[in-house]
Amino acid sequence: MQLASTSTQRTYRYVRLTILGAVFALAVSLIIVVAADGPVTSLSALFYTPGRTVFTGVLFAVALALLALSGHSVEQVLLDVAALFAPLIAVIPTPLGVGDAPGVECPGQTPCVPAEYTAGVHNGVITFVVVVIVGAGCALVLGRGQRTMSRGVVIAVAAAVVVALAMLVWLLVWPAALLQTGHLVVTAGFFGLMSAVAVVSAVASVGRWRVIYLVVAIGMAASLLFLAAVGIARLAGADLAGQPWILVGEVGLIAFFAAFWIAQTAQKWNEVDPSLLA
Repeated sequence: MQLASTSTQRTYRYVRLTILGAVFALAVSLIIVVAADGPVTSLSALFYTPGRTVFTGVLFAVALALLALSGHSVEQVLLDVAALFAPLIAVIPTPLGVGDAPGVECPGQTPCVPAEYTAGVHNGVITFVVVVIVGAGCALVLGRGQRTMSRGVVIAVAAAVVVALAMLVWLLVWPAALLQTGHLVVTAGFFGLMSAVAVVSAVASVGRWRVIYLVVAIGMAASLLFLAAVGIARLAGADLAGQPWILVGEVGLIAFFAAFWIAQTAQKWNEVDPSLLA
């Protein structure tokens, strides 16, 4: 007779399914924006459309879900740090070029973050820094109180503080560069860490799961390299106005991200007390 599922088992199922639900919500929002207002050249350009609320909400939901997957493994440290980058993808918008989003453009031909969004970026980054530092302190207190303090917790907390302080220094010392390249940096940080998690998962798995995780890792890495090449070309002045190359790379990243969590959900579905990864 099959045993009833445990609370821990259901929690892990629901958190992973929440991540997949967030990806689905982002896809639906993109379709609605394109159908109502016209094409966009990237998922990140949803920030400048009526899809902004969903775009931002999805990234914060993913961040919280990653943090909720509690554990002490190397994979958990990577996901904890990745969770820091997810909200920054929404807080620091992508520079907007000609034809990137319907009805919104920068003066001239150089991609930029329009001036009316600058105050929001400053507010978001400073809020992020304060919340992360306070959260890091709470994590240490909880780790000590629950007797769950470990090397992984210390590393994750230290990494969180370093990321927060780095973002604060970047904002204060070189705000123009933050607006121009910050979105690309934090996006690369998030998906780079997710790619690393997929590699570790492949090493720890066997059979078809190892193959799936290797494909995910390679696919994410290839998509990141493609996006980096497009981003560098844009900054160098290449005429990519209205072309969907960034969207192609981002869709690849999101597809492999979703594939990873589908595999995780299926692989761990029936474990009574599931670990984060195999």
